[in-house]
Amino acid sequence: MLREARETLQHLQDENQNHPDLADRASSETDRSIELRARDRQRKLIAKSDSALQRIEDGSYGFCEDTGEPISLKRLEARPIATLSVEAQERHERRERVYRDD
Repeated sequence: MLREARETLQHLQDENQNHPDLADRASSETDRSIELRARDRQRKLIAKSDSALQRIEDGSYGFCEDTGEPISLKRLEARPIATLSVEAQERHERRERVYRDD
């Protein structure tokens, strides 16, 4: 993933040229935007994976950050980077829906 991130940066620098045709420029900008979003998702996944490894080392892996209760094995198998139990995650998502800006 890190290699791909470096390749993306190089590609973006190479693509920094002006496109005389507006359609080409728009297409290039769209492609860049998609590529940057994908790389950002990868960066966040790496950070979450590193955090999960740290929690394994310190013995807190598998416990909900909100309640301290164990996270179900089924949830951890589906999402190894989970930091909240299903119930705590649902509460968190409900709060986000109530307080989000529309």
